[in-house]
Amino acid sequence: MKYVKKTSLALALCTAAAPAAWAAGYPDKPVRLIVPYAVGGATDVIGRVVARYLGEALGQSIVVENKPGAGGSTGSLHASKQPADGYTLVMMVESSHAVNPNVYAKPAYDPVKDFTPISNIANVPGVMVVGIDSPFKTAQDVAEAARKAPGKLNYGSSGNGGYSHLSGALFGNTTGTQITHVPYKGLGPALNDLMARQIDVVFDNMPSSGGLIAGHKLRALAVSSSKRLASLPDVPTYAEVGLKPMNVMSWYGIGAPANLDAAILGKLSAALKKALQNPELVKTIEQQSAIVDYQTPQQFRETVERSNKAWARLVKDIAFEKM
Repeated sequence: MKYVKKTSLALALCTAAAPAAWAAGYPDKPVRLIVPYAVGGATDVIGRVVARYLGEALGQSIVVENKPGAGGSTGSLHASKQPADGYTLVMMVESSHAVNPNVYAKPAYDPVKDFTPISNIANVPGVMVVGIDSPFKTAQDVAEAARKAPGKLNYGSSGNGGYSHLSGALFGNTTGTQITHVPYKGLGPALNDLMARQIDVVFDNMPSSGGLIAGHKLRALAVSSSKRLASLPDVPTYAEVGLKPMNVMSWYGIGAPANLDAAILGKLSAALKKALQNPELVKTIEQQSAIVDYQTPQQFRETVERSNKAWARLVKDIAFEKM
């Protein structure tokens, strides 16, 4: 009997020690970062920049894998079902983890329970853009054209249920107009069609549209920053053009599947904090007109929860018909 008890105790101690030993060696192979949007969009731009510096902080390479579709739902759902071993990370952004879950009658995943929030990375201003040869010079021009011909104008988004989709719906609600929604598998393809004049407008974020605006391929009509951007001094904020409900920056963070080991979570949190203090990374993110914003895992969890509550209220307030 004593032998059995001693053996059971030994097994229990070994079992308890195994995760600690496993975490101590983490990471001993490349880490995968899932970006639930297409190449070229804001999430992809920020994800690839952070992957480089986070990899340096961890001492291991991070491979970016794009899995676009359904406004970020496809890649996020895939990530949520991966092993919680620290070798699969996912970009958790406001679009996929606060907007998307609140616009579907039956969400594909729980934005908090199915993930381990690690940290926010940056807060990003949105921007309303049209083609450089578009007849629209201001946001008011778009609204006026939409009033004259309800449903004739259209806007592209990263997919059904994403931030860019809801931004268009919010624009319509705020201006009392109707603009037809055209979903894409990411903002990159939407912007290509915008430049080709296949669609009329896109409600984007600065990291993906900034270069095209600077290269005179797109025209910015309004931004969601609290004040005018230094890079776009002649472009008014949404608040300045009477669209105050749209004058909110969105968050872009990083997480992992639910129930990530606490020791690995601590390593990733510390590595992200180190990466986000790197002057080169800060400079790169600021060049995207974004603001670096490191948060502890608990702080980021609270950000995700708070944002979900806010979007739930907004979806109800604008009478958005859930999909």
